[in-house]
Amino acid sequence: MVRMSDADREKVADRLRKAVGEGRLTLDEFEHRVSGVLAARTFAEVEPFVADLPGGPASPPAPERGELRTTAAGLKRRGRWVVPRHLRVTSRAGSVKLDFTEAHISHDSVEIELDVFAGSTTLVLPPGASVDIDSVELIAGSAHVRGVPTTPIGGSERHFVLRGKQAAGGLVVRYQRRFWRWRW
Repeated sequence: MVRMSDADREKVADRLRKAVGEGRLTLDEFEHRVSGVLAARTFAEVEPFVADLPGGPASPPAPERGELRTTAAGLKRRGRWVVPRHLRVTSRAGSVKLDFTEAHISHDSVEIELDVFAGSTTLVLPPGASVDIDSVELIAGSAHVRGVPTTPIGGSERHFVLRGKQAAGGLVVRYQRRFWRWRW
């Protein structure tokens, strides 16, 4: 569990103040929730106070920089994970798959620096995201962007900027596949 700072608690209290101003909470509900937020020690303790409000869960701030490394093995990230503003990905003789569809992304733009040799890289982008792969140097490999960005549902668009090197392997950027469900 991640502990909250005073600044984190104040941000959540600001969300509650905004909710009162919009008529989403009564003053009694506001007072109850603010006192709970101010007494909370972790983000998990604050979640019940904002779960029914717009803006998503109360999450710890994403780090500015992060690094993922692998050698002779696959590297995968999917589900709920925190994405830093700048992410360096290093892989030697291993495939990389980063699925951003359920990830917590607190920045409008994410920069990914690739250093991949003898392996493929696949990025799965969330709905509404855009991507720039023009600064990726391809050495004995190929790059493809597949699919069309779909409109985000209740969220802001994200922009991904890729740079670095993809050698002896392919780079594929795609959007989440949609599965048709038949209803009887």
